[in-house]
Amino acid sequence: MKKFYALLLLAFGCMSYSYGQINVSGIVVSDVEKVPVPGVSVYIKGEPKGAVTTDFDGNFKIKAQQENGTLVFSYVGFKTKEVSFSGTQKLTVGLAEEVSTLNEVVVVGYGSQKRSDVTGAIGSVKSENFNKGVVANAGQLIQGKVAGVNVVAASGEPGANQDIIIRGAGSLRAGTTPLYVVDGFALDNSGTGVASNPMNFINPQDIESIEVLKDASASAIYGSRAANGVIVITTKKGSKGQTKIDLSMTTGISTLANKVDVFSADEFRKSIAAVNGTLIDGGANTDWQDQLTRTGISQNLNLSMSGGTDKSTYAASLGTDSQQGVLNNSDLKRYTGRLNLNQKALNDKFNIAFNMTATKLDNSRPDARSVVGNMLTMNPTDAVYVNGQPNTNLSNDILNPMISQSLYSDETTNNRILANISPSFEFVKGLTYKFNLGVDYSMSERDIQVLPYASATNTTLGTVNNIATNNNNVLYENTLTYNFNKKAHSFTVLAGQSYQKIQVNQKNYNFRGFPNNGVEPKNQIGAASELVSKSSSAVENELQSFFGRLNYGYDNKYLLTATMRADGSSKFGENNRYGYFPSVALGWNITREEFLKDSETLNNLKLRASWGQTGSQEIPSKITKASYTESNSGNNTYPLDPSAVDLASYPYGTIFTRLANPDIQWEVSTQTNVGLDFSLFNNRLSGTVDYFNKVSSKLLLQIAPTDPIQPVPMYYTNIPNMEIKNNGVEVALDYSSDRSRDFSYSIGGNISFTKNRVENSAYKILTTGGAQGGGQSGATINGIINNQPIGSFYMLDFTGIGPDGLNQFADTNGDGQILDDDRIVAGSALPDYIYAFYLNLRYKNFDFGANFNGVGGNKIYNHVAMSSFNRGNLANSFNTTDRATQYLNEASTNSNTVSTRYLEDGSFLRLNNATLGYNLSPKLIGLDPVMDNIRLSVTGQNLFVITRYSGYDPELNTGTSVGEIQSFGIDYFSYPRSRTIVFGLNVAF
Repeated sequence: MKKFYALLLLAFGCMSYSYGQINVSGIVVSDVEKVPVPGVSVYIKGEPKGAVTTDFDGNFKIKAQQENGTLVFSYVGFKTKEVSFSGTQKLTVGLAEEVSTLNEVVVVGYGSQKRSDVTGAIGSVKSENFNKGVVANAGQLIQGKVAGVNVVAASGEPGANQDIIIRGAGSLRAGTTPLYVVDGFALDNSGTGVASNPMNFINPQDIESIEVLKDASASAIYGSRAANGVIVITTKKGSKGQTKIDLSMTTGISTLANKVDVFSADEFRKSIAAVNGTLIDGGANTDWQDQLTRTGISQNLNLSMSGGTDKSTYAASLGTDSQQGVLNNSDLKRYTGRLNLNQKALNDKFNIAFNMTATKLDNSRPDARSVVGNMLTMNPTDAVYVNGQPNTNLSNDILNPMISQSLYSDETTNNRILANISPSFEFVKGLTYKFNLGVDYSMSERDIQVLPYASATNTTLGTVNNIATNNNNVLYENTLTYNFNKKAHSFTVLAGQSYQKIQVNQKNYNFRGFPNNGVEPKNQIGAASELVSKSSSAVENELQSFFGRLNYGYDNKYLLTATMRADGSSKFGENNRYGYFPSVALGWNITREEFLKDSETLNNLKLRASWGQTGSQEIPSKITKASYTESNSGNNTYPLDPSAVDLASYPYGTIFTRLANPDIQWEVSTQTNVGLDFSLFNNRLSGTVDYFNKVSSKLLLQIAPTDPIQPVPMYYTNIPNMEIKNNGVEVALDYSSDRSRDFSYSIGGNISFTKNRVENSAYKILTTGGAQGGGQSGATINGIINNQPIGSFYMLDFTGIGPDGLNQFADTNGDGQILDDDRIVAGSALPDYIYAFYLNLRYKNFDFGANFNGVGGNKIYNHVAMSSFNRGNLANSFNTTDRATQYLNEASTNSNTVSTRYLEDGSFLRLNNATLGYNLSPKLIGLDPVMDNIRLSVTGQNLFVITRYSGYDPELNTGTSVGEIQSFGIDYFSYPRSRTIVFGLNVAF
């Protein structure tokens, strides 16, 4: 009986609850065109969990518990609007389109600004505009998205290293890598122990926006580490209101995008006969490019949650990502977790922000150079398998690649935690103190091993190289910010102090000679017959900084930004321990002048001008201090014992390995920028134009002394008077149609022209790229030459094959001989211009987006062709292309000399990615009580590339260096690129 009364009471409660509800309905239209707007989020203020979305015709219906309240309407591209309701009624709500980006918040160093107040050159890309598809790191997200930023992947390997060049290469040995700042924490990626891109540790789906600080005014706040520009990454944060749960799942299918046109088996047989070579015919018809590549499967699963109140917000995510490359044993697996919290207290005067990212990264890498070499040169008449087993009787006694790839492995496991906590307190109105404590801890272990193997023609003893690396990066920062306004004057003053300590230690052991007992060498190190080498290192660097910035605005028309940073680094000697990096920038919002204030065509016109200096401290630690070792060879010892008969009996002497140099200074980059921002036609057409001039001086390099009598063979110094100059123009344009219509579109793009030049060099050439193997090892391919761009190709000019069947080269100096003095500058690896453009279309719930990017004016040296595609290799039953038979009278003994014969045009245009998506209304399938949106998509990556380059792909840089000087534009058997189709499902709850 009691149960009956309880159920009766519950029923009456439910009835009273339902009777207390009212239905509020209506339609949402655009303010100007008065057309329905589908997909608008509608919820009752204070009750975000009951949100609904408008249907295809802009209609909505929502249940309210009270007769009076306020509805909140929000949708991307429109201004959020609040509308009061009273009782059951039908509303017509007009939303104003928000095309203008002037009020968009842009993240800058140690703060943020409205776009309209920015005086520096900053490129900003939000998450909705990122490149789509299988993406491993932040660089891939913004490739082609920012004018003046050239993102070049080293190869097609999953998560490959990248060169990100912002406004031209400006250093000799420091490379091109910009400074990465994640949620206010400046990273150190120099010693993580990860062989692939160290930025792979951040889940791309956790990133909300990426800002690129291009000019000195924007980047000088980071001082000594900003010479190559700064990339500021902001992860997703929670916001008050509706709790959001997003689940995304993707599956990608990757195949080899392009095949090099080597001979088929029949062509091979005919070609060897044509050159009177020796044919070793295995009787098969094998395409080794097919055999040594695979269809790679990539899978991504990401779950995120966010929400909050006026006082507290949160955002959390878990992600797993597995990417397979097109070469066997090529895998990148990432497991990530992120938690961002923000809590306010004491009437919002006290605020604590906490950000944490934890990542486990597993990376398997093949011996790509060897695999690619085999793909292109293996005899196509050799069978891969005999009786179901790998063929062990291949031409030229080569070990079957199917066997060699099973013997070799290169595996790295990296665990990394990046976390920072930032409490802040507003003492008085406008005056805020903030403390930032952060840590970036990375621990990795890498095993490179070859299993023992023996056959009639090939033997490997078994080796393992174990490398363990720890990187501990701790940051302490104190900043004081004061914002105040007085009539038409507005001020923001920032003062700060920063201390960062980076500790890197590494242990390296190399063992050889393992029993062939089925146990991997890395799991039985004690069984090795020989310890080949062992080494360890420990480095500790400290950076202490003081900085300040003033932002001043008068009447929202005239803007001033002044910055100063002083950096003290333990890397430098006591005579130049500190470097000072100033900048100043001016801005003029011209459309806020009376003569343009009422213009209906020109909505925004802002002129910017800046000057500033940034630095580079990318030199090895301890090089300013003397270093010694012991030796009893040569002139390093003296026979103090008269009975000594050989060097083994001589005493050890102490000698220099490095001289002290306390006078080494920072590299300095001085940059001037003039820019114009504009928007027209109700902000539908917007763009920027920038001119920049960047001069790098006090360049640091390890060089040989000019004095022949020196206690050390090499030393570090600032090269006197030498400069690297980059100047150019950047243009970006974007146009958006009326988003409230059923059909809308946006189109835009950017292009930048950069002229790079080295001046006042005391050297004829500093080699940046040299030949490898084939009797050409060490021969210069490109380098740094006075009055020429970095990466200039310097070689003999090939004119054809002479009557004797040998190479002919141009006698450029007319002395009747072909010597090194006849080499010419034959172009540069750096492009003259880079460009990109996009097209986005939307029709009702369908959308399509395509992103293109390309470069022009650069050259590529096809080292693969020089090493492999020659007549001599073909005559000896190695496969080639028709390059080997291009000249009928060429001798098989002709040398593959470094020359313009192998220099090719590196220009290209690529369809980077294209996505077709459909937003399925959960209401159509009866899931609207549970889900807010369902999105289905298919994305194609690297769908085509237009190029004249004959190799796998024209976008390459293998990341090699010569004498610590980075190489550019040389194809050393690069890992080939893939073409990927990605299927995606996103569900919002």
